Amino acid sequence: MQSRRNFIQKLMLTGAAIPFMPSYLAAAEAENSKDGLSFSDDRILRVAIMGLGGYGTRVADAMQACKRAKLVGVISGTPAKIKNWQNKYGILEKNCYNYENFDQIKNNNDIDVVYITTPNALHHDETIRVAKAGKHVICEKPMALNAREGQEMVDACQAAGVKLLVGYRMHFEAKTLEVVRLRETGAFGKIMFFQGLCGFRIGDPNQWRLNKALAGGGSLMDIGIYALNGARYMVGEEPVWLTAQETKTDPQKFKEGVDETIQFQLGFPSGAVASCLSTYNMNNLDRFFLNGEKGFAELQPSTGYGPIEGRTHLGPLTQPHTTHQTKQMEEMAGIILDGHKPIIAVDGNEAIKDLKLIDAIYKACKTGQKIDV
Repeated sequence: MQSRRNFIQKLMLTGAAIPFMPSYLAAAEAENSKDGLSFSDDRILRVAIMGLGGYGTRVADAMQACKRAKLVGVISGTPAKIKNWQNKYGILEKNCYNYENFDQIKNNNDIDVVYITTPNALHHDETIRVAKAGKHVICEKPMALNAREGQEMVDACQAAGVKLLVGYRMHFEAKTLEVVRLRETGAFGKIMFFQGLCGFRIGDPNQWRLNKALAGGGSLMDIGIYALNGARYMVGEEPVWLTAQETKTDPQKFKEGVDETIQFQLGFPSGAVASCLSTYNMNNLDRFFLNGEKGFAELQPSTGYGPIEGRTHLGPLTQPHTTHQTKQMEEMAGIILDGHKPIIAVDGNEAIKDLKLIDAIYKACKTGQKIDV
């Protein structure tokens, strides 16, 4: 069997955390305090991270402040990285695996869930293998390269009786949730318009994010998915049609199948519309704007690692910042261990909704047609 590194090489040739109480615990604490009771649950979600790159490291560092999620294992094709993580995070040798032998986690009772942070093209097969090993899965977004793969992943986890969650960290971010709450209470009135701007100028042209075989696309798969997903939870509806246009100014850097800039428009059942931009060629783009008949909300920055800043027609948003990945892992512990239902879904079916829209956006770019979804 080949290592992840060898697999990636072949594909290349072809083409600050603080302690806090999570929201579900806080709600329970408040409810129980009415009766003079105390709430505590000492069950811990034991996590192995697959893929020890930059984002995997960010998650690992953030988890050091978690109360209900603990990093206990690693999966990597690079022995030196495994050794470094063992030393840094105190990971036991018996909880360390590579890409050839990680199916053996089925015999390891120390691991509850595997968090997959590898390149997009690997998510499908790795998720299915983890599910067959009987472990829950947290998969980074985009969950898969397309909706067909995503459905296979959901089906595999369902067949194995394990949960499949996706790393939608913004679904737990305090200011984002406040905007959603205000919309649901009618503070903005009838929603008319959403704008999502997501982009940055990408660097190294040889990185995996610019390789279609590994990334599945370009900016839309990496950064544009925030605007797409954000349009859905900010408006509070599912789109019924979309249009999209692609712009490419540097075909050497952004080869065939790797989008540089995509603009896309969404229409919703209520009549609300969204206009979004995804790009790898412009900086200073990280903004959400929601407009209704009675008011508005603006987040800028809206999806970066934080702090998120925002305001509405009622004034500034003042919810405190918590490291996103810390908050996410605490909340996901509640989902997996306690059956907690998040305010905005983070399961595999939620991810399939985004993947179906991404498939349609790419189709609209090629055909120039308005696509019913």
